[in-house]
Order: sequence, then C-alpha cells, then structure tokens
Amino acid sequence: MAEVLGAEELGRVAGELPGWTVSPGALVKELRFDGFSAAFAFLTRVALLAEKRGHHPDFTCSYSRVRLELRSHDADGVTARDVDLARAIEGLLAAPPAPRPS
Repeated sequence: MAEVLGAEELGRVAGELPGWTVSPGALVKELRFDGFSAAFAFLTRVALLAEKRGHHPDFTCSYSRVRLELRSHDADGVTARDVDLARAIEGLLAAPPAPRPS
C-alpha cells in the first residue's frame, strides 16, 4: 500500500499544481468548460489517463462544471499516485484540444 502524504508535503504539492486544493483526504480541482460536451470530452481524456495508471479519480460533472477528487482509497488519503495523476491531468489542460474530424 502507498504511503499517505503528510500535511507539509501536501501543501507543497498543491502549490505546484495550479488550481488544486487540499480537502480532507483528497486533492481537488474544479473546472468550468464551454458546455456539457467539452466537459464530458475532458473527463473521457482523464478516464483514459487514469485507466492506464490503474488509478481512478472520483468526479462529478454538472453541465459545464467538473469536480475532480484524487485520493487513494486503499491508503485512505493522498499518495504519490494521486500527485502523478494530478500532474498528468494538468498536462491535458495545457495541451491544445484535439482537432475535430471533418
């Protein structure tokens, strides 16, 4: 089982991840998109990243708003696996969107 990160390390990590906050036992990010399709497309990309890592975030999607919560359920807190996934998600947000098929 992975080791849960301490409060000091969590604070440092959250400072390195723009828009991420630390809530009890989770890294959290809330996002707003142009509409439902854009929000759902983003979540699909997150799902593919998570599946490759065998690590699955909790999320909610309400029309154009997405809330991600990353925690390692087996460790009952935030671990390095969650930080890795958060960084990968940030990579998705930094990348330009894929072109639409014509």
